[in-house]
Amino acid sequence: MKKILLLLSVVLSFSLTAQIKIGNMLPVTTLNDSSNHEVIIFTTNQKFTLFDFWASYCAPCRRANKELVTLNETYANQNFQIIGISLDTDKRKWLKAIEKDKIVYLQLNDPNGFDAATAVRFGVEQLPASFLFDPSGKLIAINPTQQQISNTLNLK
Repeated sequence: MKKILLLLSVVLSFSLTAQIKIGNMLPVTTLNDSSNHEVIIFTTNQKFTLFDFWASYCAPCRRANKELVTLNETYANQNFQIIGISLDTDKRKWLKAIEKDKIVYLQLNDPNGFDAATAVRFGVEQLPASFLFDPSGKLIAINPTQQQISNTLNLK
């Protein structure tokens, strides 16, 4: 019984520490883009950066994509970038959604869904999920609203 409790506490503590928290620095992330090129993200390039986790089958994600396209158009030249991370397991559906939603900002795919290392590292348990990092790479908001993002960018 003690061994089971010890194992359970180790697993639980790992799962709690694996999730990114406010104040944590951006974890190094390596994924493929829509052209199947490997992209390694280890910095925000001195910009506010919104990581948006989504999937083509997620209706709320698809609605949010429209808002994010507008947000990107509004702030793209003002020290802000969006990086979309799809948890789609079907690349064709992911690419079709990018085209249909007219997404022009960087799109990456982690094809293992919620079991993907990136989703686990960020603590993504449902979609959509988003994480806003400041220019130094520090996490400042989890699932911020568009208004909160706008307020943050206007205060910089």
